[in-house]
Amino acid sequence: MITSSANPRIKQIRKLRERKERQQSGLFYAEGLRIVIEAVSEKASIKSLVFSPELLTSESGNKLISDQSLLGVEILEVSRDVFKTLALKDDPQGIGAVIEQAWLPIEKIDLKQGDFWVALDAVADPGNLGAIMRTNDSVGGKGVILLGKTTDPYDPTSMRASMGAIFSQKLVRADFEKFAAWKRARRVFLIGASGAAPCDYHHTQYPSEYVLLMGSERQGLPENALASCDQVVSIPMVGRSDSLNLAVATGILLYEIFNKHHDQKQEGRL
Repeated sequence: MITSSANPRIKQIRKLRERKERQQSGLFYAEGLRIVIEAVSEKASIKSLVFSPELLTSESGNKLISDQSLLGVEILEVSRDVFKTLALKDDPQGIGAVIEQAWLPIEKIDLKQGDFWVALDAVADPGNLGAIMRTNDSVGGKGVILLGKTTDPYDPTSMRASMGAIFSQKLVRADFEKFAAWKRARRVFLIGASGAAPCDYHHTQYPSEYVLLMGSERQGLPENALASCDQVVSIPMVGRSDSLNLAVATGILLYEIFNKHHDQKQEGRL
C-alpha cells in the first residue's frame, strides 16, 4: 500500500490536473465509481487503477478492481489520506483511473445513414463542453469536433458534466480550414446557428445526416464559419436576455432535430 503522498507515481497522477501535463502525456485521471465503470464498459484504455480499501466500500467497485487486476491492469492500492490528495471532490468513493486519451483524426469520419456530429468553434467553458457531450450522446450523436482554441474535454469539470459520455463520444480536433476542407470533400450537410438568421429552427426541415456547428460562448460563429454552412437557423428570444447558454442552445437544436426525425419515422417518412 502506498502511504506517502510524495510517492513518485502519486505525484505523477496529481499532475494530470494540469492541462499541459495531460497534453504531454496523452493521459488523464478520472475519479468515481460511475465514471470508472463507464470507462471499463466502453473499453477505454485504462493504464492503472487507484483505490483505497478504506474508502471503497462498494461491492461492485471491489469486483471491478479484482476483475481488472486479472486482466493485467496495474492496480495502485493507497491509503485514505493519499487518495484524498488525488480526490477531485470532497467525499471521494475511493476509486480512480489513469486512462489514455482517445482522439480520432477528422479524415476518419465518414457519415453513414443517420449519423450526426456536433462541431464546436472555440468553446471555452469545460462545463458546457461536458454537457454538450452528454446531450449529444442522449440523442444518438457520434461525437464532438473541436475547432480552433478550445477547452479540454479531459478537464475534470468537463468529464463530470459529461456523466460518462466522454467515453461514448468520439472526439476530434482540427483547425477550421481542415474542417471546411473535410466538409467539402465528404459533402457533409452543415447546420449553423446564429441569432441573426431569419430561419426559425422550429420551422425548418433537417437531413438525417449532418453536422451541427455551434460558435463560442462570447462571439458565436464567425463569418467564415457561417459562410460554410448549408443552413443557418436561429432560436427566437422574446425576453430581455439576448443570448442563450451554449450547452442549452445546442441541446435545444439537437432535440428539435431528433424529435423531427422521430416524428417522421413514426409516420413512415424516414
